[in-house]
Amino acid sequence: MLREALQLHGGYGYLNDYPLERWVRDSCVHQILEGTNEIMRVIIARHLLEKGGTLEQLL
Repeated sequence: MLREALQLHGGYGYLNDYPLERWVRDSCVHQILEGTNEIMRVIIARHLLEKGGTLEQLL
């Protein structure tokens, strides 16, 4: 959603005058620090399956 908002604002989305710039920057940092979404999905799925969950519960 942030990428769409950035496209909507064009060059203004990169200016410090607007909060969108900080939101986009922070979202990129969170992905780097926390890991990609795909890695997090694998970790969560592995944890649930080790606890006796089934594949159907994950879907």
